[in-house]
Amino acid sequence: MAKTQPYTLAAVCPAGRDRAGRPAHTHWTFQQLDRESDAVARHVLERGGITRGVRTVLMVKPSLEFFALTFALFKTGAIPVLIDPGMGIKNIGQCLAEAEPEAFIGIPLANLARRLLGWGKATLRTVLPVAPPCKDWYARGNKPWLVTDEPYPIAPTRADEVAAILFTSGSTGVPKGAVYTHSIFDAQVAVLRDLYGLGPGEIDLCTFPLFALFAPALGMTAIIPEMDFTRPAQVSPGMIFQTIQDFGVTNMFGSPALIRRVGDHGARHGIKLPTIRRVISAGAPVPAEVLGTFATMLEPGASLTTPYGATESLPVCSIDSHEILNETRDLTDRGAGVCVGRPVGDVEVKIIRISDEPITSWSADLSLPDGAIGEIVVRGPVVTREYVNRPESTTLAKIAIPGQGGDVYHRMGDVGYRDDQGRIWFCGRKAHRVVTLEETLFTIPCEAIFNTHPAVFRTALVGVGPRGAMKPVLCVERQRAATAAGKTKERPLSKEALRRELLELGARHPQTKGITTILFHKAFPVDIRHNAKIFREKLAVWAAGRLR
Repeated sequence: MAKTQPYTLAAVCPAGRDRAGRPAHTHWTFQQLDRESDAVARHVLERGGITRGVRTVLMVKPSLEFFALTFALFKTGAIPVLIDPGMGIKNIGQCLAEAEPEAFIGIPLANLARRLLGWGKATLRTVLPVAPPCKDWYARGNKPWLVTDEPYPIAPTRADEVAAILFTSGSTGVPKGAVYTHSIFDAQVAVLRDLYGLGPGEIDLCTFPLFALFAPALGMTAIIPEMDFTRPAQVSPGMIFQTIQDFGVTNMFGSPALIRRVGDHGARHGIKLPTIRRVISAGAPVPAEVLGTFATMLEPGASLTTPYGATESLPVCSIDSHEILNETRDLTDRGAGVCVGRPVGDVEVKIIRISDEPITSWSADLSLPDGAIGEIVVRGPVVTREYVNRPESTTLAKIAIPGQGGDVYHRMGDVGYRDDQGRIWFCGRKAHRVVTLEETLFTIPCEAIFNTHPAVFRTALVGVGPRGAMKPVLCVERQRAATAAGKTKERPLSKEALRRELLELGARHPQTKGITTILFHKAFPVDIRHNAKIFREKLAVWAAGRLR
């Protein structure tokens, strides 16, 4: 990209305010980013012993340095270890112990935590502090983008060589490090380019740091907004709108929580986003009403899509909001699950019998017919084959395919089914299914029925008691009243009245008629990364305590 469009902006980052209070920004062109990452690779990483195969923790906030460091690590052939700081102090310590990093690059706060908590103490041998604008990095005193060295010789890595370790969000347990190879990243770039038509000329608003790296790789300009990336549900809609308008953003990625917040604000104020061609939302199921609300701001030809996947395999499927709003949402509201679309690229999706035990070898008799709910398993060039130093987790999550040179099916940890049109329907996490004496209840289909009530913000179905004899409990987070200025605020339903109406609603559907216990929760615990995945395990413990 530096050769084909050297003077096009590659990355734009916030840099405070000018004297008039207007947002200020700093940026690099593709040529500058290429030279910067060359300089960092040669004068910072190599001098620090960070070369091919060295596992390197990178804990740097979204910034120009984040882009330069990441691409410099790839140029040297080092292995970035990317950990979301929102996963919690205890989880970070365990993840770093498993990743066995040899080098650590972090901002002062991350380095302070590393020293106090002993992160990576057993294996770290190189520590590079990062204090933007990183003046202390360059012993020669040169500004890196003015360095006139020869281009850095990119390490001759192989397709099957480890490229990075990306940790999962840990929504159903301790986060696991998915091992990415260079071929997986290459396949992801190709799929995203072909599936969504991404490429040079696009202006990408990056509200999730790891996805921001795909923008320059695809030739897009990455715009980093002024926001707290660990709390997307609390983003300032005004700042998002101003950034879109200031730069003529054409593409935007956002978690469901961010899309909800920005869409609600935009709908209330009649805001339009004429430059946006495409919005992509992932991380958790996106309610149809959230898609519908956000779509009111877009031009008729713009797309709003929701890819399905996981850290271990992304993307797997994709579906457009037009299909959701015009075809599948009514079925979702009646308990059919959430349609996540058709498999993308060369990804192969199978539905197999549900099991909590390892499956050592693939066989055709594992597959279920269309319409039957089972485990979702996937195979393809974007699928990771193992977790770092987690052999038990790898055994549980991967199914070896005989005679295919180590190829595997990855067990997504989700349940769902395939319809007669080849679409995949998501019915929840396998670990969250509620197995009673009479039946098995799946979270997403059951919750969707109750979520149609206007006084409900969201619900979570949990099981109390041992599996096989669980008591189904519906946890309910009520809708927060938010009315436009000048309108009368309606008096909310009492808990007793809402409980009665929800029980009546559930009794009308076969999959929810057995749910007779309802508890109200002030605010569900959710993941930090997307602020959308509900921690049902925590709610199950809370519900058990309430029912004693």
